[in-house]
Amino acid sequence: MSTQQTGVPPEKQRMFTPVIVWFLITMILANTAARMVFVLLPVYMRDELGASISQVGLVFTLANILPLLLQIFGGWLSDTIGRLRTIAIGAVVATFGYIGFAVAPTWQWIIAALLLEYVSGSLVGPSYGAFLADQSSEENRAKLFGTINSLYQVVGIIGPFLGGYIAYNHSYQLLLTIGAVGYAAAAVLRVWMALTPRFRDHKIESAPQNFNWTGFRTSLVTMLGMVIGGGILTWIFITDGVRDISFNMINQLEPLYLIDIGGLNEQQIGSLSSVFNIAMALLLAPAGWLAARISERKAIIAGFAVQFIGFAIFLFADQFIVFAAAWFTLGIGFALVGPSFDSLISKAVPEQSRGLAYGLFWTSISLLALPAPYLGGLLWDRFTPRMPFIITAGVVLLSICLLYTSDAAD
Repeated sequence: MSTQQTGVPPEKQRMFTPVIVWFLITMILANTAARMVFVLLPVYMRDELGASISQVGLVFTLANILPLLLQIFGGWLSDTIGRLRTIAIGAVVATFGYIGFAVAPTWQWIIAALLLEYVSGSLVGPSYGAFLADQSSEENRAKLFGTINSLYQVVGIIGPFLGGYIAYNHSYQLLLTIGAVGYAAAAVLRVWMALTPRFRDHKIESAPQNFNWTGFRTSLVTMLGMVIGGGILTWIFITDGVRDISFNMINQLEPLYLIDIGGLNEQQIGSLSSVFNIAMALLLAPAGWLAARISERKAIIAGFAVQFIGFAIFLFADQFIVFAAAWFTLGIGFALVGPSFDSLISKAVPEQSRGLAYGLFWTSISLLALPAPYLGGLLWDRFTPRMPFIITAGVVLLSICLLYTSDAAD
């Protein structure tokens, strides 16, 4: 069928264009460096810098304030000056954060380094989904998200494994130094892409809008109305928001739990993250096809069910092989959910507002989840290390019930 018959430009019919290939290379390089560092950052803060469990949770809670202030603006900036320019700005600022990890003399300094690193997430995050949506037609969008995200999982396979290996066999200092160098290299490539005319063929890249606060306010009010209007965005906001609160309670506690309760070492912890991302890599592309075939809502329900099984295995695990089975199961569950959420958000908003939509959506969820890391640390200290993980498993089960009774996304 011809382009004239489908109405879809040729570049949106192709899965891999040069701009997508280079975009994916920079994402893989930057996030491999990030995964190397973040897989053991809480352990580094406790064992090398003297932070307590509650203080680790407090650091991530305080640092999460920045995305609340910046993600909406980052999404709007992406719609205004272009996806690639916004990503380049975030990458340059975040490079100084990775340098900060390597030179921090106390755990309190990690807060400042995280704030700089989170600038990247606040600007790159909204631009990532919007950029891929810009490069695809609505018919193949879930497939594109699934395929690209599947390839992207190489960062979670290589990064944590290298991070664990370097920390266990050499030192945390070498790990943090290599992470900083790797992220800086990705920042250089991102700046090159932003300044190269051949990468700016999309209208948002080639014809940026004027930067003004009136346009930001108008776009924000429109998007807020869509989030609270009772449609798809409202449905996603409630479902994913509840889950993110619980997941933020355990994200920074996982490596500490695996060491203290599971009896694992740094190299084994890095290997578990690799197992998780191998499952993601294998299943993300099929998950995108599945969502396009049976509907996004049904794919998300299936993903949540598999996630619950993964948490159940995790809570009873007492050796590496059982933890590996839990991580692989969780990876399958997350793979089933990811492309469907991305596809639903991109379908619900106009093309020129996608960056703002992603920024507003993740900011709203981050606001709800802000105190979660500190709360997780308190639950660990005052009850049992398993308590935050038990609550998270219960929330996943509750989400399945909420989704099963909703038809807003169909």
